[in-house]
Amino acid sequence: MSIRTRLALCYGGLFALILLLVSLFSYAIHDRSQYDDLDRTLVVSAGHAAAEAAAFAGGPHLVEGNGGLEIALRLYAPNGTLLESSRDDEIIPAVNPLAVMRHPAGPAYDAIGYLSPSLTGLPATSGSGSFGLLNTPEQRWRVYVLPIQKGNATTGYIAALTPLGRVDASMQTFRLVLLVLDTGGLLIALAGSWLVAGRALRPIARLNETAQSIALSRDLSRRVETPTSSDELGRLAATFNEMLSSLETASQTQQRFVSDASHELRAPLTAIQGNIDLLRHIPDMSEADQEDVLHEMEREAGRLSRLVADLLMLARADAGVTLKRCPIDLDPIILEVFREARHLAHGQTLVLEPFEPARIEGSEDRLKQLILILVDNALKYTPAGGHVTLGLSRDGIDAEVIVRDTGVGISSDEISLVFERFYRADTARGRDPGGTGLGLPIARWIVEQHEGSIRLESEPGRGTTASVRLPLCRCP
Repeated sequence: MSIRTRLALCYGGLFALILLLVSLFSYAIHDRSQYDDLDRTLVVSAGHAAAEAAAFAGGPHLVEGNGGLEIALRLYAPNGTLLESSRDDEIIPAVNPLAVMRHPAGPAYDAIGYLSPSLTGLPATSGSGSFGLLNTPEQRWRVYVLPIQKGNATTGYIAALTPLGRVDASMQTFRLVLLVLDTGGLLIALAGSWLVAGRALRPIARLNETAQSIALSRDLSRRVETPTSSDELGRLAATFNEMLSSLETASQTQQRFVSDASHELRAPLTAIQGNIDLLRHIPDMSEADQEDVLHEMEREAGRLSRLVADLLMLARADAGVTLKRCPIDLDPIILEVFREARHLAHGQTLVLEPFEPARIEGSEDRLKQLILILVDNALKYTPAGGHVTLGLSRDGIDAEVIVRDTGVGISSDEISLVFERFYRADTARGRDPGGTGLGLPIARWIVEQHEGSIRLESEPGRGTTASVRLPLCRCP
């Protein structure tokens, strides 16, 4: 079942429930008020006759009720014998006042009338009367019997009767009218709910069509039409467009990553394949030349191995793999990297300053890799005679690792791109043609895993400063 159908049925069902409750309450009020008015008239008529009988020895003078209502009054003896009647029509049923007094009947309205409060209060009478209901083949009759009291004795009974045929027919017509109106209203409500639901879901239909079109064409540059309103559907369309933008960016990044990775992997593989072909086609190659070829193959294989290891690490980063951290001292790691870096220098001066103790929560191997990446970059892009400074200091709640060099530097246009995978500045390509451009992206991932930050400041020809801030350990 579609959402539109469910919404239409939901709205229609809710409207039907409200309509049913309103109709029942309206019918209950109308039903009870009609029959209560008749009961009130009967009570008043019988009360006047009983008061006249109690006041005058000659008894009451019975007349037909006024006001357009068909009311008949009857006077009965204490034993229930009929003495006088205001009307002698044969259609008026006989009444046994003693039976009515012994077994009074309930209200003339039906059970639904009980849902409504009484809107017509019955007046107090001189005696305690009783209502009754009489049935004839033609219609129902409502009767009210009131004892005539003189002192403590009952000298007779006054019975007031009225036919209920017109009121019953009126209520039946009213029920039929309500049924027709409720049915028509329900059908109109369902049709209106169907139209309103269709109009409300139209942006979702367009969104669905656009999504299907994008899925078939794989064109992530397309966007859905955003409604001018700022309601839930407008926000949904905006969110969908944001998702498409993210997917487009991710797709472009993935394509660029695959292209760059393929290019970087092809270079060492081509060199290795070329050297293998060289050895195969020149079997009488001198030992010195063979040693050079093998050395070249070993170097390219090592480069290929490092590249694959870096790609695997970045793949783990993309998969959301987190590092296991524990409290460690950072200064021994800095000192170990400084000692190893001194063997990597080729005429550069390596200085350790400042050097303060610092304890953080981290991964010892990854932190060493991070610092080695920064120091190795500084040494690669600093010519002989230049200076590379490695330092560790504490600043408030952070430990700061600084690697500063006097190398070729990076332009302001390129410094924001150096953390992208496989990106290498023009100056870097000239200094280290064998690099892959994955060092700084890996360094940034390691820093992020330690809840820290990394920043580069550089100026062409004047060197680069890399600053890494890591939160100090709060453990004892």
